[in-house]
Amino acid sequence: MNDSTLTRMAAFAEQPGGGNPAGVWIGGALPTDNAMQRLAAEIGYSETAFLQRLDGDRWLVRYFSPKMEVPFCGHATIASGVVLGERFGAGRYRLQTPVGEVPVDVGPDASGAMAATLTSVAPSSREAPTDLLRGALRCLGWSQDLLDPNLPPRIAFAGSSHLVLALRHRRDLAHLDYAFDDLADLMRRHDLITLQLVWRQDDTTFQVRNPFPVGGVVEDPATGAAAAAFGGYLRELGLVTPPTRLTLYQGEDMRRPSVLHVEIPRQGGIRVQGRGLPIEG
Repeated sequence: MNDSTLTRMAAFAEQPGGGNPAGVWIGGALPTDNAMQRLAAEIGYSETAFLQRLDGDRWLVRYFSPKMEVPFCGHATIASGVVLGERFGAGRYRLQTPVGEVPVDVGPDASGAMAATLTSVAPSSREAPTDLLRGALRCLGWSQDLLDPNLPPRIAFAGSSHLVLALRHRRDLAHLDYAFDDLADLMRRHDLITLQLVWRQDDTTFQVRNPFPVGGVVEDPATGAAAAAFGGYLRELGLVTPPTRLTLYQGEDMRRPSVLHVEIPRQGGIRVQGRGLPIEG
């Protein structure tokens, strides 16, 4: 790994101190699985992306949390895109992920800051099994009547799977306290990466939170994979009229504010955009 570099970035950050930290490792060849897992645990961020150039604009990428490899990670993809853009220039990078090719377009946004936009694999959603829903509510300490009937619970997918639970009131989202080990066990049984907990502020604005106990992290400040899955969920259920653009605010209750811009086309993958800022030190 002598020719490798490691960059620490905050993805979906609008200002220093915001966003979700990610490690971006770039080298001539990927380390062994054990070495990647060990390094991700040492870094301690919710995910670290490991990239190896294949040819031209194609890059092999794998994602590791402190506890496990994950099939796809949105915020580490955004962080990787910004690092690639700063190192090799603006343009499109085609990331070969474990779930398929994910194009990432990189360049300055309207403010002039470097930003990246990923296009997810094809999204889908399905009904949440009764035992999963009951178990998740029990772990969260929530009752069924707290849920928004206009946004039904479902498992949403856009590279990884997330349980969508929508609340009627913002105040309930602000008070997140859950049984960490019990929720992690439940999520493993149902092959979930995070819970996508949401409150609809208006037609195109959502406040979101994402517990990630299966990765050894209490909560993500920004979750691009879940944002993409949520966009697909809304389109599939006819809860938005595409093409449309959403703004998701995450990390507010953690004091790590993050902003995720989600573009929902009429068909195909969901586009998720965010900035990336270097983490000093």
